[in-house]
Amino acid sequence: MRLAIQENLIPGKTLTEKLQKIEKYGFEGIEIWGNDLPQRFKEIKDALSASRIKLSTICSGYSGDLLGSDRRTREIAIEGIKERLKICADLEGVGVITVPTFGSPKIPDLYPWYADVREVEKKILIEECRILGKFADDVGAYVLLEPLNRYETHFINRLQQAVEICESVGREHVKIMADFFHMNIEEADMARSIEDAGSYIMHVHLADSNRLLPGYGHINFKSVFDALKKINYRNFMALECGISGDPDMELPKCVRYLKSLI
Repeated sequence: MRLAIQENLIPGKTLTEKLQKIEKYGFEGIEIWGNDLPQRFKEIKDALSASRIKLSTICSGYSGDLLGSDRRTREIAIEGIKERLKICADLEGVGVITVPTFGSPKIPDLYPWYADVREVEKKILIEECRILGKFADDVGAYVLLEPLNRYETHFINRLQQAVEICESVGREHVKIMADFFHMNIEEADMARSIEDAGSYIMHVHLADSNRLLPGYGHINFKSVFDALKKINYRNFMALECGISGDPDMELPKCVRYLKSLI
């Protein structure tokens, strides 16, 4: 298990300066935001090539909505994810974090053909992930489905729900991400959920129960790290959380805390 951090949490004016800082803090990877990724590709590639820090993942940043109300909105999302998958592979990252949809359903109620719009959404997402999965298999970067808590999305709240999508898709490069903050809300037993999801977990987001740095809430990180060891998890775990204090003080302290538990 290797520690990474999202780029927006790191002090510094340039990516090169940020990479230098997090290496000193003790991190091994960085998670890049995908919003303006195509325009930043050369900057990111040059900075990483001069650093020992590796790209862990690309966090979303595409337009559209995989479960949007119209075909074009969904096509835009697929095109954006493909573009980021190609860049992620070129930068030797693990994959692109993908949230199927935020908030309430966008697809119209199809009663009486389907009484539950979530069944329609599931069928659409499976077909979209088959398209994305074929592309991901070809380039070698993962589509990482992220379950969110019930207050942020109505669709895919638990790891097992994401695993079911992956099983139906049947593509090697369609897997899931486990976010401890969301899991703390939705999973009855976080460690058990990790063990049940097993090899489908290809990335992890770290935050405590209050969305602050690990150690500032009540999540039992030792138990979930032990569960990750049981499934032989070897990829990155990236901080996605708030920092209540000076990052130059808090981030090295957080690294020491996490490594003491790993």
